[in-house]
Amino acid sequence: MPIHREAFYFGVKVSPAMRSGPKNGFEPAYLTLHRSGELAERARVADRHLENCDLCARYCRVNRKQTLAGVVCRTGELAVVNSWGPHHGEEDCLRGWRGSGTIFFSWCNLRCVFCQNWEISWKGRGEEVAATDLADFMLNLQAMGCHNINLVSPSHVVAQLLAALEIAARGGLRLPLVYNSGGYDSPEALALLDGVVDIYMPDMKYGDADLAKKYSHTPDYVRVNQAAVREMHRQVGDLQLTADNIAQRGLLVRHLVLPGGIAGTEEVVRFLAEEISRETYVNIMDQYRPSYRAGEYPELDRAITDVEYREAVNLAREYGLRRLDRRCSERWLVRWP
Repeated sequence: MPIHREAFYFGVKVSPAMRSGPKNGFEPAYLTLHRSGELAERARVADRHLENCDLCARYCRVNRKQTLAGVVCRTGELAVVNSWGPHHGEEDCLRGWRGSGTIFFSWCNLRCVFCQNWEISWKGRGEEVAATDLADFMLNLQAMGCHNINLVSPSHVVAQLLAALEIAARGGLRLPLVYNSGGYDSPEALALLDGVVDIYMPDMKYGDADLAKKYSHTPDYVRVNQAAVREMHRQVGDLQLTADNIAQRGLLVRHLVLPGGIAGTEEVVRFLAEEISRETYVNIMDQYRPSYRAGEYPELDRAITDVEYREAVNLAREYGLRRLDRRCSERWLVRWP
């Protein structure tokens, strides 16, 4: 299926200043590594990791340059991209008024039975792209005036995105880099991304390991996820915003409320408040709807209720999390028939 540019761009007039990135003195972290040659070296090291892959927490240990047999993410030497374009549906601090420059990678290292993007994540709808193509996407998103480069589901393509980023940096890219992951990231991958990523935006999907195993086929998700979030916060700290409330650096955590408390919200917010920072920026999301194979699980086969969502937000506040995405208190919940 051909890659398409998403119809998220709302006709904002692009000025020469927008084409060259932010003008407020900000410089993305990866440019320091680029100037020293370290970014190119990271890309070379990451490429070698593909030969015995440990670049996500699945640890398939397969040579992805030679075979896809045993590769959970079903992605070989080249990344698969479903779409790219300015996106106006992200958090306000990411989308701003010119959109977040999203690149949607196909396939995924998780196997969530309720995945709302299953055509992309489970079926791999998209097209293989070379590093030069990925770099072109990034530079085009900057030229469109986007506030950042938002890599969606990147955990299984760390090597490919590092190769592309090095090319894009040579081509003049200077937007903040957003790593928008499912939160199932290996320490090996995060070490390669240290000093590269400006904004980490992981999911924290579960607070209970048994439920993570049942619904996402990841029995160690909670342990891996918490370790990953700790490391992400160590690298970038709490989320920093410009005077215009645009994110430039730091951690932003997403937590999707599931029916019947399946997501384990209390453990998630407790962990963030007590073990990360009460200044963690958190988006508690209410948009769950039964998708893909959710109908096979009666407990997942409904939308969340207003009461369930309010309980989740109240738990975050009770644990002292002060920076909740503003839509946490404004969203209208779609009631499932």
